[in-house]
Amino acid sequence: MLFPALARAADFDGAVLSPLWGVPFAGILLSIALLPLLAPAFWHHHYGKISAAWALAFLLPFAATYGAGLAGTQLVHALVAEYIPFIILLTALFTVAGGIHIRGNLHGAPGLNTAILAIGAVLASVMGTTGASMLLIRPLIRANDNRVHKVHVIVFFIFIVSNAGGSLTPLGDPPLFLGFLKGVSFFWTMQNILPDTLFIVGVLLALFYAIDRHYYRKEGVLPVDPTPDTPRIGFDGAANFWLLGGVVALVLLSGFWKSPVKFDVFGTEVGLPGLVRDVGLLLIALVSYKLTAPKVHADNQFEWEPMAEVAKLFAGIFLTIIPVIAMLKAGTQGPFGAIVSAVTRADGQPDPAMYFWATGVLSSFLDNAPTYLVFFNTAGGDPVALMTTYASTLAAISAGAVFMGANTYIGNAPNLMVKAIAESRGVRMPSFFGYMAWSVAILVPLFVISTFIFFR
Repeated sequence: MLFPALARAADFDGAVLSPLWGVPFAGILLSIALLPLLAPAFWHHHYGKISAAWALAFLLPFAATYGAGLAGTQLVHALVAEYIPFIILLTALFTVAGGIHIRGNLHGAPGLNTAILAIGAVLASVMGTTGASMLLIRPLIRANDNRVHKVHVIVFFIFIVSNAGGSLTPLGDPPLFLGFLKGVSFFWTMQNILPDTLFIVGVLLALFYAIDRHYYRKEGVLPVDPTPDTPRIGFDGAANFWLLGGVVALVLLSGFWKSPVKFDVFGTEVGLPGLVRDVGLLLIALVSYKLTAPKVHADNQFEWEPMAEVAKLFAGIFLTIIPVIAMLKAGTQGPFGAIVSAVTRADGQPDPAMYFWATGVLSSFLDNAPTYLVFFNTAGGDPVALMTTYASTLAAISAGAVFMGANTYIGNAPNLMVKAIAESRGVRMPSFFGYMAWSVAILVPLFVISTFIFFR
């Protein structure tokens, strides 16, 4: 071992921490939520530095107070056990999806638009909400560029494809992959929140069809279609579909393969299945990028900046969340005992309805991945117990994080990406609060009904 002190440092008791240790975590999440709105130019040029500053605001005082050994152990564990696998999966999905281009011009009638949203909902759990959003948003905009009113098409796309559709597998949405890394089985979410997802997506598709049909009948289409028709619809870069299958296979393999081979990385245990998965995903991303023709990337307006932003911001999030998770694990005796009590019934059992709304409300205004981690640990953090005895609680946390990420532009990363692409193509998207008017009117009543059906 190069740094034996790191391997020997013990875990720390969150019950003895001051709530002030949670300030860097709150600071980085508030920075992500507010600075893009209040100071967009400053944020765009300095978000990496801001993320690093909040991470250091935790690490340096923690090392000074509890020693460099313990701080180093926590740093290595956060990076090796959670952050690096998380970023590798997102990079693989982002790269493979960016190598597939749907060419041709569709015609955005209500039936076709609804079908695209339904297909996107299915794809979101296979290639991630980011991948499905990036694959389908441009063809959907082209299909509707001869429509007078089309904002509702993009809004419902965010609701369904960028959020709710990704609720069935760890590939679908970052919170669920974090749960997978924590020990939740690959197919657990599909088995436990499939009815919830079918209800939400089904109702949203029906509402969308009714709204889109109303506008289509009332206004028709523009006399001239800005996008000329092409002889046929097709895919460029279709080989990436095979690579996408490789991503799915590797993630499944890492879940089912049980190997006694483990490596100690400065006190953090790394299993062989996870190592094979991550190396394989990096190779797939590299092969996809090299094999995809430059024209396909150009047609998709593919660039690395969105991925770089996610990587820099989540590095800060995964580090600053360390003391928050420790304090939540301390339960009612810890500094955040009030939060634990708020989601706990009088008999001491967790309240799924409260977990659904607490996770969901925070996921609406903060990023849903760290919010999932917070409440996963508030519920005890034991994946075996959460998948069995407290299955309804884990289902509520999972559904709240994924579904309610659609409530605002900042609840889930693809939301802002879709908004930016739509605006670049001339669609006048609602403001931050204008979008919330849509979500409050449509999503919140659905979530209330879901609470009574699934989380009582």
